[in-house]
Amino acid sequence: MIRKSDNASQQPNSQAGSQAQSRYWSGVVTRQSDALDLEMGVFTWSDPAKIAASLKHSAEASMRRKGTPYQSAMSMLNFYINRSGHNLSESQKHILEEAKNELRKLFNRRKAHDKPKSGEANHRT
Repeated sequence: MIRKSDNASQQPNSQAGSQAQSRYWSGVVTRQSDALDLEMGVFTWSDPAKIAASLKHSAEASMRRKGTPYQSAMSMLNFYINRSGHNLSESQKHILEEAKNELRKLFNRRKAHDKPKSGEANHRT
């Protein structure tokens, strides 16, 4: 009777090393993004207004961004929130979500679902 070798599970997996290196690509992007020059530790700050102001300043100063300053700043903030995942504490996630609101205020923007529907703004009762 011929048995399959158990050596397969003991051999080093060439993909395992590359998976470990590429598993946290988002951290590299956050630290070394070429789009915005972020202040060190900006996403760890506890003041949403200060975070938003820093992101706004970085986005407006950048000549390498592809979109508007608002889009770049909000994208970087969303990227960090989404990629931090379960490693982001609830309190810090709340702070960063508030920073989004502060960023909207700084750029005089509203949430998409807060915009008046067509024809709705002209109707008063």
